[in-house]
Amino acid sequence: IHSARHARWAQELGACRIINIKPGRVGGLREAVRIHDFCAKHGIPVWCGGMLETGIGRAANVALASLPNFKLPGDISASDRYWKEDIVEPAFALNQDGTLTVPTGPGIGVTVREALLEQATIRKEIYRPTGARVVTFPGLRKSP
Repeated sequence: IHSARHARWAQELGACRIINIKPGRVGGLREAVRIHDFCAKHGIPVWCGGMLETGIGRAANVALASLPNFKLPGDISASDRYWKEDIVEPAFALNQDGTLTVPTGPGIGVTVREALLEQATIRKEIYRPTGARVVTFPGLRKSP
């Protein structure tokens, strides 16, 4: 399933009892929510998939997985399962019962550790409204 349209086709064909929603696979959170809403309307339970996201993507997945039709356990795990240090604070940790707490801070609910993100950055691409693209490589200095 790569879109809400695919979910509808699968439902019309009787080809699904459960749908896995991975925001990265379906094109982002907006399409993931559309799939969730379609499935909720048609009684199809969903579960949220995730794996190697940093805390930024994990925060989005946890928020998505908190929607009411996510009735099945997902594969979103604690930060330390994949990362020595996550780039967000607080890092995601499993609760005693194996769940993750939905962040309640503003925006995505967590704070990005910008200095750590900068250290880990290999390449930056900046897209300007004019369509011009600027590519920079951190740590590389221009010749004098």
